Amino acid sequence: MNAPFFVAIMVFLVLTLLMVAIFAYVRHAVERRKLLARMETGGGSSVSELAVPAAAQHVPFKRYFRALGDLAKPKKEEELMRINKRFIQAGYRGKNMVVVFFGAKVLCAGFLSLACLCLQPLVANQMTMPVAMFVCLGLALVGFYLPSLWLNLKVSGRKDQLTHGLPDALDLLVVCVEAGMGLDSAIKRVGEEMKLSNRSISEEFKLLNLELRAGKSRRDALKNLAFRTGLDDVSSLVTLLIQTEKFGTSVGQALRVHADSMRTERSQRIEVLAGKLPVKLLFPTIFFIFPSLFVVLMGPALIQVHRIWIGR
Repeated sequence: MNAPFFVAIMVFLVLTLLMVAIFAYVRHAVERRKLLARMETGGGSSVSELAVPAAAQHVPFKRYFRALGDLAKPKKEEELMRINKRFIQAGYRGKNMVVVFFGAKVLCAGFLSLACLCLQPLVANQMTMPVAMFVCLGLALVGFYLPSLWLNLKVSGRKDQLTHGLPDALDLLVVCVEAGMGLDSAIKRVGEEMKLSNRSISEEFKLLNLELRAGKSRRDALKNLAFRTGLDDVSSLVTLLIQTEKFGTSVGQALRVHADSMRTERSQRIEVLAGKLPVKLLFPTIFFIFPSLFVVLMGPALIQVHRIWIGR
């Protein structure tokens, strides 16, 4: 390894470790000062609470991971709520998901930049130091946005699963309601029956049933369902159920009409996708299929013409 790159790697590692150590020390001092202030004011703290930071030293990786997340996360509450909503829509409802998310951003950025510095002499010995630093900076930006790309893929995939399974869940809900079951019991049964065919729908209906059993009003529980899914189809279903409960109309009849309209809408959506298919196939056909056909069909004729031309 060249001496300048070895020096750059060592400087990068030393500065990174120094920043992590300073941040961990400051965080530990602030937490200890808060605990001492609570004890002086009679806030109910005890010696066991003072021992929490020392006990947490047995898992330093987790502490530093969360510390990196706290350092990198945005300070605005609106941004934190938006990212937390994205995690809820992706199916992750952990308490510290936002902190872990931003900690993963920092680690990915540092890992890619460090890997670029380590592998640079093996890949391109002629690369100068400014170019190498520019490449490392670009890889750091890519690593910082990789977790965001993963989160977007998770959210879109789960929304596709919910959209695909919602008409079947509505049909089951209609059958259960028209068979004489109450709406809460029907929601519980649909959550159990959809477990094998569509796990995302099953989880959402089970969580809705748990909120209803916990004593939350049906209106609030249904609004939470629309918030967790982030789908217009679910929002329209929630609005329908709230209005049905408010005006006292037939739940079964309203659900049947809504299920028919949703199936019609899904068939129309499929027709729209089928109509876009020829346009999407145009560019692969021109750039990949036509050249291959041209080589296969015209190749032998061109070879024969070339032989005749040389024979003259």
